[in-house]
Amino acid sequence: MDALSYKTKSVAAHEVNREWYIFDAENATLGRLATKIASILRGKHKPTFTPNADCGDYVVVVNSGKVRLTGNKMNTKDRVHYTGFPGGQRHRAPKDILAKNPNELIELAVKGMLPKNSLGRQMYKKLFVYAEAEHPHAAQKPKAI
Repeated sequence: MDALSYKTKSVAAHEVNREWYIFDAENATLGRLATKIASILRGKHKPTFTPNADCGDYVVVVNSGKVRLTGNKMNTKDRVHYTGFPGGQRHRAPKDILAKNPNELIELAVKGMLPKNSLGRQMYKKLFVYAEAEHPHAAQKPKAI
């Protein structure tokens, strides 16, 4: 078979058409929201998805302080961080994270769902999280999801 009727198209990073999306995190479940955001940041919602290129879109999240966790996870689930020093393991509950920095909970959840390499860091830079309903990206005319 010399001629195929189909070819796998790989999209280069400069050929990608990027759009802006906005998510309202008010009363949204953290994990379900984070998976949708990570999928859009990677570009998996597009038919031109290429795993080795950044073909994702920009995402703005508003009302991050009003996100919810099911069950008793707000108090019992721990985020573990290791400083690198002996005895440097730190534990924080989502309740404490929301009280100190409401954006961090969504950022950590999404960052954990992206690739752990330079491509994942590049995708993560297209995420903008705000604690309130106002955001400075109105000029980009983001589509509501």
